[in-house]
Amino acid sequence: MFLGVDGEVAGLIALADTLKPGAKDTLQQFHRMGIETVMLTGDSKRTAVAIAREAGIDRVLAEVLPEHKAQEVKKLQEEGKVVAMVGDGINDAPALTQANVGIAIGVGADIAIEAGDIMLVKNDLRDVVRALELSKLTYRKIKQNLSWAFIYNVLMIPLAAGAFYPNVHLMLRPELSATAMIFSDVSVVSSSLLMKRYERRLRDII
Repeated sequence: MFLGVDGEVAGLIALADTLKPGAKDTLQQFHRMGIETVMLTGDSKRTAVAIAREAGIDRVLAEVLPEHKAQEVKKLQEEGKVVAMVGDGINDAPALTQANVGIAIGVGADIAIEAGDIMLVKNDLRDVVRALELSKLTYRKIKQNLSWAFIYNVLMIPLAAGAFYPNVHLMLRPELSATAMIFSDVSVVSSSLLMKRYERRLRDII
């Protein structure tokens, strides 16, 4: 931008979009995780491509009007992609809702926060990676707990019901059956609490 005084150029002001702290590290981590990255912006294509090249973004969707952002997300979904959308502005709210997972930056607009499935409390893009890793860890723990609970119940319920009594004269008394059920619940809770071991790993992930 030029600054003029009495019709004469008196100065020049240069403006540029800058990357958020940790943006490059976050995008590199996405690539290591096998995640394709897409920039969805209303900025000019020239500006968007320059920023994407600097940050290491795979694909650019530029000059997208606010009301068309959700449509672009839908097009990505129609390509068979599972879309996680990260945004913080009012214009991002429809796209956050359309995405399979909407991730809202906690310091952004209230409507974006309401539209998101996940809210990042801090203005730190690295928390997106941490949220994805925590989701994977939680999902694995759920499957693990369900598997152990299923095996435990398949073995113990017939025993408590006396199914083995006619052949081997083995059966649990009611009070022992109740104790066994309590042990099952405690083991599932204890297994879930072991997730705290990964707290430091998630914190230091980038």
